[in-house]
Amino acid sequence: MNRFLKYAILTAGIIISCKQNSQPVEPVADELVEVLPQPVYRWGVNVDSLDIVDGTIGRNEMLSNILFKYGVSAQTIHYLDRSSDSTWSVRKIQSGKPYHIIRDRDSIATARYFVYDINKTDYAVYSLTDSIFSYRGTLPLDTVDNYISGSIQSSLWNAMIEQGAAPELAGMLADVYSWTIDFFGIQKNDSFSVYYQEFYADSVRVATGNILAANFITGGNNHYAFRYIYHNERGEYFDENGTSLRRAFLKAPLSYSRISSKFSNARVHPVTKVVRAHHGVDYAAPAGTPVYSVGDGVVVTKAWDSKGGGNYLKIKHNSTYTTEYLHLRGYASGINQGTHVSQGQLIGYVGSTGVSTGPHLDYRVFKNGTAIDPLRMDLPAVDPISPEDMPQYLLSVRELMKKVGLELPDSIYALQDTINTIQQ
Repeated sequence: MNRFLKYAILTAGIIISCKQNSQPVEPVADELVEVLPQPVYRWGVNVDSLDIVDGTIGRNEMLSNILFKYGVSAQTIHYLDRSSDSTWSVRKIQSGKPYHIIRDRDSIATARYFVYDINKTDYAVYSLTDSIFSYRGTLPLDTVDNYISGSIQSSLWNAMIEQGAAPELAGMLADVYSWTIDFFGIQKNDSFSVYYQEFYADSVRVATGNILAANFITGGNNHYAFRYIYHNERGEYFDENGTSLRRAFLKAPLSYSRISSKFSNARVHPVTKVVRAHHGVDYAAPAGTPVYSVGDGVVVTKAWDSKGGGNYLKIKHNSTYTTEYLHLRGYASGINQGTHVSQGQLIGYVGSTGVSTGPHLDYRVFKNGTAIDPLRMDLPAVDPISPEDMPQYLLSVRELMKKVGLELPDSIYALQDTINTIQQ
């Protein structure tokens, strides 16, 4: 008998043996597994079997006044006062701040911990039982994406508050568009859509995060803004075509009440009544209003203008542009001739020095040494998204547009089709 035949007979025998010895398997009932609830922690304390009493530090209220109400001894309070400096001194507690007493759920209701909210995210925990100790902690932050839209009837701030937005969001949106939209020129029925982040700690909103996408419609024109982290740098805002919203110059060097006088080659001076050129824009604003540099540059003049401009600054931005700021009440700290300044840096304060009828800023722009109208100048943008980075940018834009429920502009489709054709 050859080797192959022996192997076949042996294999058949094993199979027959297995079939004869096989028995039906009784189903095994599923075992009941007890699922234990997960412990609940707050401020690093297991509070499953404890009660939490929330309160607010009253005016002139001492820690002893609070803890005496919960049966904490004077000796414990004294020791706590002496040993808490390394964490957060209990002498620093302030009226109006929240606190929490964690106590037993029995008839005695012994207070075990005192928790003090240092701010919206940081807290200090003080043990009140046998082993007295303290520690600081920070609440974990949850990021929530939010979306609002509205129409302006009186002001952007009021319109956002009506939609339930945090007050600071209006200022943040104005900052995004500070180079491209004059927010003192917006009109009734202008509208906005904003997709942004909010941060929550322990289910309480603690801060407003970045604006991720926005559209501001003024004068019937869309102004899109998309936050994009370009080349691993800080987030910048670009429009639907990849053009940066940031310009070489700000739209205006201050937050003003109104424009009291515009650029003119022949204006009757309000004080001297003499007709002469006024090569600047007068922004009426309260005395002391901060004035900011409209762009990066160097202070080339800090002086008194004997021709009526009072305290003034001249900043050279590049080989083409120079700006002047007149009638200042004073200068910001550290601003001197030769000082390098950044766009948006505080340089001075609105005043009424020199020949002036009231507090205002006379702002002037010179191009190649010739005065030009600041309200009509074409503000050049910083570098746009490069062609090789446009596909990734447009992909990001499309996702953001979907989230805010906005219709994609035709220009995005056309630009994407052009890029696809070039790449093919």
